[in-house]
Amino acid sequence: MRSITIKVEDLLFVEMQKALKPLYTTKTEFIREAIRDKLKKQETDYYLRKYFGSLKPKNDLTDRELRELAGKELFEKFNLD
Repeated sequence: MRSITIKVEDLLFVEMQKALKPLYTTKTEFIREAIRDKLKKQETDYYLRKYFGSLKPKNDLTDRELRELAGKELFEKFNLD
């Protein structure tokens, strides 16, 4: 496992302290989960942009077909049932 050091503004630190107390025992746990959540969101956003944003394929699929295709890829990517 690697170690990193970060600096945050005072207000952000206070808000983080309030948020972590009920659910986390350490700041490290809180920050690890925040990083995991951010990485998942970035990956999900990629698939949404791929089908609904600037990366939308040039084809004749309807919006419904595009949503189904994006959903299928996301389910496969994240091994969801």
